[in-house]
Amino acid sequence: MRYLFDDFVLDPDRRQLRRAGDPIELEPQVFDLLVFLVRTRDRVASRDDLLEAVWHGRIVSESTLSSRINAARTAIGDNGTTQRLIRTLPRKGVRFVGDVREEEERKPKAELEPVSRQAAFKDSVVEVPSIAVLPFANMSGDQEDDYFADGMAEEIITGLAQCSGLTVVARNSSFTFRGRSVDVRQIGNELGASYVLEGSVRRSDKRLRITAQLIDARSGGHLWADRFDGDLSDVFELQDRITQSVVAVIEPKLLFTEASRARRRPTQSLDAYNLYLRALSLINEYTPEATAAALGCLDKALELDATYAQAMAASACYRGLSHFQGWTERSDEPRPRGVQLAWDAIALAPNDPHVLWMAAFAIWVLAKDGPRSQDLFRRSVSINPNSEIATTLAGWVEAANGNPATGRELIEKSRRLNPTPPTPWVALAGMAFTYIVEGKYTEAVQWAEQAVAQNRRFAFALRSLAVALVKTGGMDRARLIVNEILKTEPNATVAGLPDRMPYVNEPVLQTYIETLRQAGLPK
Repeated sequence: MRYLFDDFVLDPDRRQLRRAGDPIELEPQVFDLLVFLVRTRDRVASRDDLLEAVWHGRIVSESTLSSRINAARTAIGDNGTTQRLIRTLPRKGVRFVGDVREEEERKPKAELEPVSRQAAFKDSVVEVPSIAVLPFANMSGDQEDDYFADGMAEEIITGLAQCSGLTVVARNSSFTFRGRSVDVRQIGNELGASYVLEGSVRRSDKRLRITAQLIDARSGGHLWADRFDGDLSDVFELQDRITQSVVAVIEPKLLFTEASRARRRPTQSLDAYNLYLRALSLINEYTPEATAAALGCLDKALELDATYAQAMAASACYRGLSHFQGWTERSDEPRPRGVQLAWDAIALAPNDPHVLWMAAFAIWVLAKDGPRSQDLFRRSVSINPNSEIATTLAGWVEAANGNPATGRELIEKSRRLNPTPPTPWVALAGMAFTYIVEGKYTEAVQWAEQAVAQNRRFAFALRSLAVALVKTGGMDRARLIVNEILKTEPNATVAGLPDRMPYVNEPVLQTYIETLRQAGLPK
């Protein structure tokens, strides 16, 4: 069943929202919220209704709920002032009030009854995500450009092979579809691929244009597309840049899509991998409740598979995040447990870049071991130089170890790799931190303000902004920021700051302690 309103088409089966034929990307919770409101448009949906339908009964903050409703409005050209399609009724709830036409989609028989060696796309079974990179089409009309198109696809295959938790179909298999006009879902069935990446290369005089798009092989829906232009004079440099950009964007897209898919399955069907993905989806909410729920999923995953290195590393990382944010009471238990999980994960998967950076974060925050975390981040980035989040955090740790210029270079690289990451505030706060380490507080204020604007619950960004404001004479504003810190971390004190902070060199730590004390953080 599809729902048509204005010039939008909402397709729950394919999890797509389109406007005039163009896809609109939505976060999973926003999509689920919109579908629920459209399906129940004959009545007002209460807050409890929304929590049950979208968050499966978990309690979330009013700000989280409001942000998802506002995002749904924005996606369909509505807003909180006019409320033309989604109307809020005070003290009652929310209702979709637009005119909707329902349409049954007629599917060809072949689509209704697929025959495949991958009878696999069943919700009861979760498979490791796999991707097939098809040969790029040469749109130049010159057969001499075939080598470049093939080389582009081969470089991307090599780059994707570095992504942990992702299987890449071999070149010899995916290249059998060269020149064939085949439905992408059939390609996915034949190759056993969850996703298909296809693209084209066009040369005009001394310019090159390369396009690429990522497609869900199960639904045929487009997940991502981009275009890259460059000069033919340095074709290999351009090829490297495109490969880095494609890999950097695809890796979080794949994790995000798989996590949201797992989240919609009934809990009783989840195995260790499902639980791991559910934890990844929960952590995006960035709340103490969601983080605790994610850790619960990871604990269950490790009960099913005690050697699951990725779940170990994620558990260690999220324990570090809870401590980093002030979401846990001071206790000796979480820190040793998190550090042990980190080292166990590294022992089991010493060359997995995803395991390395997550474990390194835990060791930086919980063990306060700057040199070891620095080494682990360097190893992770050397194995997969295209991971935006690993590169960002590697920059944080370089600055914490007294190398702010190197740290800033890494964070700037991460922002080039993926200009629209899932957690942009991490890079922005990292930039502020590098300037604080250098004593350049005016620049630190500018970056910290951007980070706080992206996420007002990010404790380190709030702390850094308060520090930089005190140093630049903005004491009144710094006191207001300290009040926000206390909302995020009610038990925050000056005395507890050394325990809460990750490893930073002593002069920088003393700068945070002294300035936050001046700004009114309780002793």
